[in-house]
Amino acid sequence: MHTRLLLILAAVICLPSAHAQDVPKEVPANPSSQNSDVAAKANNPTAAVTDADYKIGPQDLVRIDVWKEPEISRTIPVRPDGKISLPLLNDVQAAGLTATQLGNAIHDGLTKFLNSPQVTVTVMEINSRRVYITGEVLRAGALPLLPNMTALQALSSAGGFTQFAKLKSIYVLRNEDGKQVKHPFNYKEVVKGKNQDQNILLLPGDVVVVP
Repeated sequence: MHTRLLLILAAVICLPSAHAQDVPKEVPANPSSQNSDVAAKANNPTAAVTDADYKIGPQDLVRIDVWKEPEISRTIPVRPDGKISLPLLNDVQAAGLTATQLGNAIHDGLTKFLNSPQVTVTVMEINSRRVYITGEVLRAGALPLLPNMTALQALSSAGGFTQFAKLKSIYVLRNEDGKQVKHPFNYKEVVKGKNQDQNILLLPGDVVVVP
C-alpha cells in the first residue's frame, strides 16, 4: 500500500505544469539591438554594396581579397581614370565593371603568376554616384545617390531652406551630351501634389540649385 502511494505521488510530481508548456522554446535576442542594426544600415547607405549589378565608378572604395596572398589583398580606391593598381598586375580597369567582373579580370591576370588564384571583390563604399545641393539651404554639399532618389528626396536631406530661398525657382542642373540643362522644380507645387513630373529621378552628378 505504501509503495503504491509513493509511485502515485512521484507521477504527479513529474508531470509538467501548464505554465511550463506555455514558455516559448526560443526567445528573440535583444530586439532593440536588431532595430539599431537596421537604423545603422539606413544611416550608412554607402557601406558594403550588395547589388550584384552595381557598376564600379571612379573614387569608389573596393576590397580585393586573394586567398592566401595577403601582399596582394588590399582595400583601395578607384582612381579618377577608372583604374586600380595591384602587385604583379600594375593597372587594372575597374570602372564600368561589376564586382564579379572585376574579380574575374584580376583572376585572369594572376593566373600568369599564381596557381588557381581565388579572388573576391567587394565594393565597400560608393563615392562615384553622388548628387549635389547648393544655394539657399541649411546644409549644402554632396549626397550619396540612393536608388530612385528624386529631387524632393534630395532636398529633404538639406536640412531646410534659408529665409531667402526662392522655392518656386529651384532647378536641377544636368549634363546632357556635354551641355548643362536646367530642369525646373517648383517646390511649393510638388509638395502640394501638383506637376509631379518636375520631381525627376536624379542621376549621378546632378546639382540641385536653390536660388
